[in-house]
Amino acid sequence: MLSWISLISAWAIPVIIAFIPLYAYTRKVPVYDSFVDGAKDGFSTAIGIIPHLVGMMVAISIFRASGALEFFVGWTGPFLQSLGVPSEILPLGLLRPLTGTGSLAYTTELIRVYGPDSMIGRIASTIQGSTDTTLYVLTVYFGAVGIRNGRYALKVGLFSDLVGFVAAIAICLLVFG
Repeated sequence: MLSWISLISAWAIPVIIAFIPLYAYTRKVPVYDSFVDGAKDGFSTAIGIIPHLVGMMVAISIFRASGALEFFVGWTGPFLQSLGVPSEILPLGLLRPLTGTGSLAYTTELIRVYGPDSMIGRIASTIQGSTDTTLYVLTVYFGAVGIRNGRYALKVGLFSDLVGFVAAIAICLLVFG
């Protein structure tokens, strides 16, 4: 059974990549022209999101360099410790909605320091998979398509990140604690 799964996973992507242009060709779709048009649209989208991306990166750098992150962690650390939650996890909960790369770097550092099988490593890994980069998505993608009023997108996104953060901690403490 494992050999079949390995065979399917090895050939799935090449088959899909070959199937799509062949199917489009049989439907008389100009495959190359469609590809070039899509690439042009992708390039203009990439150029359009650069200012939003730079703004978000500057804001994250200011947040970390100002000491605000360390202040907040120091202020809430004792409360988290009383609940059995390692305070080292809190910066990840604050960084994850802001930046995927920054939160991944922090998760990597936590795993390097504490180990992948430690409670901190397990919680950090679970948080990384249970939350999203909400502010990054809103800033970059909403900005790229010109959405100025996200209405409830920010509230719902941050609430879902909070639920994912709390659930990741609770489940890890329940399963591994």
